[in-house]
Amino acid sequence: MLFGTTTARNDGLESGARRRCLQTLAAGTAVMALGAFRASNSMPSNSVFTVLTLGDSILDCGRYNEYGVHPGQLIVRNDDCLFPDFKGRDLSSFTPAQLDHRARDGGLVGDLPRQARGIRVTGPAVALVTIGGNDLLVGLAADRGGGIMRFRQQLEAFLHTLPVRPVLLGTVYDPTFGDDSRNFLAVDARIARANLNRINAIIAELAPRYGQLVDVHRHFLGGNPSWFTGTIEPSLRGASEVRAAFLPAVLKAARK
Repeated sequence: MLFGTTTARNDGLESGARRRCLQTLAAGTAVMALGAFRASNSMPSNSVFTVLTLGDSILDCGRYNEYGVHPGQLIVRNDDCLFPDFKGRDLSSFTPAQLDHRARDGGLVGDLPRQARGIRVTGPAVALVTIGGNDLLVGLAADRGGGIMRFRQQLEAFLHTLPVRPVLLGTVYDPTFGDDSRNFLAVDARIARANLNRINAIIAELAPRYGQLVDVHRHFLGGNPSWFTGTIEPSLRGASEVRAAFLPAVLKAARK
C-alpha cells in the first residue's frame, strides 16, 4: 500500500461482459444472501466454516470497484461472471461457509482490537489479517526505529488475544513493483522501502506463531498497474489477486 503512481482503473473486462455481469449481479447477491440465511438457520453453527477479515483496504476494497467486490466475498463464494477462472474454486464449493467482514479501509494496527470486538465463533474458522500499509503512510515510512517496534508490540498483542485460529497474516504489497522512480511519498524511497521491508519482516516473524504467512507482497510483485486504483488501492483485478494469494491457505485450513 505504498509507493504507487495513480493509474486509471482497468478491470480487464470487455464492455459487453461488464454489462452482462451487472445484469446478473443483483441475482447473484440474492443467492449469496439466501445461502447464508439457510446455512445459519438449517445447520448447527459448528458445521459452518467462518472466514473473518480484519485490517485495512487490502481486504476492504469494495468501494474501489463498481461491483463492490472484496477478497473475502470471493474467497467464500466466487462471482463466476466476473471471474470464471475461479468457478468451483471457492470455499463454498467444498463446505458450508460464511463471511464475517470486519476489515476497514484506512485501518491502522491500533484499530484491530476494535474491529475484533464481539467476535463469537463456535465452529471452525480462519482469520485473515492485513495491516501495516496505512501505518507506513501516516508516519512509519520515515521511522527511525521506535515506531516500528511499537507496531510490532501492538500487532503481537492483538494476535495473542484474537480468539480465532489459525490467523492468515498478509504482508504489505508495493504498487511500484520495486521501482523507486514511482515513489510518491515525501520520504526518500530508500528509507521508505527499508521500512516497508521491516514491517513485512515483523509480519513474517509473527505469522507462524498464530497461523500462517500469506505473502501478498511477493504475489503482487508479479502483477501490473491494472491491479491498483487510486494510487495504492486494489482494483477489481487487485481484489481477485488478493483472493488468489489467500485462497490456498484458507482451503487448507477448511480441510483440516
